[in-house]
This record gives sequence, structure tokens and C-alpha cells, in this order.
Amino acid sequence: MSNKILVTYASRAGSTAEIAEAIGKTLLEDGIQVDVMPMNAVKDLSVYRAIVAGSAIRGSKWLPEAMQFIRTHRSALAQKPFAMFTVCITMAMKNAEHYRTGIEGWVAPVRALVKPLDEGFFAGMLDLNKLPVNWDTLMLRLTVALGIFPRGDHRDWNAIRTWAKGLSSTLKV
Repeated sequence: MSNKILVTYASRAGSTAEIAEAIGKTLLEDGIQVDVMPMNAVKDLSVYRAIVAGSAIRGSKWLPEAMQFIRTHRSALAQKPFAMFTVCITMAMKNAEHYRTGIEGWVAPVRALVKPLDEGFFAGMLDLNKLPVNWDTLMLRLTVALGIFPRGDHRDWNAIRTWAKGLSSTLKV
């Protein structure tokens, strides 16, 4: 096993992927070897010292491929330092901290399978043009029209980098 960290993600419209890239870049700047890749491209965790996994939220839960990744690699993840991050437009709403408990509940199924040493919660980006046209997207458009969810890019890059900087000590790498 090397001293390399894997930052892996599940993303629908690219916002979570870009956050994963920023986390990887921050770790690299701190002198840590890192690979950043989508969860569906990960085959073997044995070459990694620690894992950072993240997913967007859809329908009040991590994406299906993210949950499949956690289930598939549950045993390996339990034996390595593990941190997770969640990207959710709810974190961009007014009084976002009021909703944090609910969002933490949405990721409880992940915690039930693997205990993270740290968790990051970040607002994402809502670009309706990048989403497929289906019932869920139509409902999302309605919530945006009603002013419930804010459209646009709400990622706080400073918060993301600050969280990532703390990972080297949290994951003991």
C-alpha cells in the first residue's frame, strides 16, 4: 500500500466533481499524493492509504452509484481512514444551518455502513440546463421558480479548501 489518498465522487451535473478536484488539488499542494476519480471508475482500494468519498444529494439521499460504491467497498473502507463530503443545494438556502440536521440525516445510510472520521457539507451549483428533463427536474424547476432553491453557483471554495487542508491530520497521512 502506498501513502496515496483517493478522492472519489458521484456527480450529476459536474459540481461535485469540481469540488472533488479542488479537494485533491489542496491535498496535493500539501504534499500528499492523491488520485481523483469518479466512483464508477474505482476498482481497487488496496493501493490507497485513505479514502475521501463524496456525492451530490438527489431525492434526499446520496446518488445510487455512491451508495453502491460504499456497499461494494464497505469492508476495505472500514479498514482505512475515511472521510466523506456531501454536496447539496439545500446548503445554499437562507438559514442553511437550520437544514444541516436534515441533511446529516440524509447521509445516515452512509454512516450506517462506514464510520467517517470527518464529514464536509457544501453548497453546490444549480444549473438547470445541465440536468435531464424528467419529473424530478420539473419539480426542481418549480421549487426554483417558487424561490425555495437558489439557482446558480453557491460553492464556497474557501470552505472546501479549509476542510481539505484539515484532512491530512484527520486521516493521519
